[in-house]
Amino acid sequence: MMYAFMRAFVIVALTGANVALIADRAWIPMFCTGTALSFVWWGNAKAAAVGGRREQIAYALGAGCGTVIGVWAVTAR
Repeated sequence: MMYAFMRAFVIVALTGANVALIADRAWIPMFCTGTALSFVWWGNAKAAAVGGRREQIAYALGAGCGTVIGVWAVTAR
C-alpha cells in the first residue's frame, strides 16, 4: 500500500512542479522534471493495473499530497 502511495506522490509532485516551472518558463528545470515524470510514469503504467481498493485509496492520497508538495517545492521562496 505504501508503494502505491509513493508512486502517486512522486508522479503528481513532479507534475505539479513541472506545471509551475512551465508557467515560470524555467527551460532546463522543466525539461528535467518532464523527463523524470515520463520515466516514473512509464513504470507506473505497468503497476497501476494491479491492486485493490486499499491500493486505490493509497494512490489517491499520494496524488493529493504530491500535488501540494510539488507546487510548494517550486514556488516557496
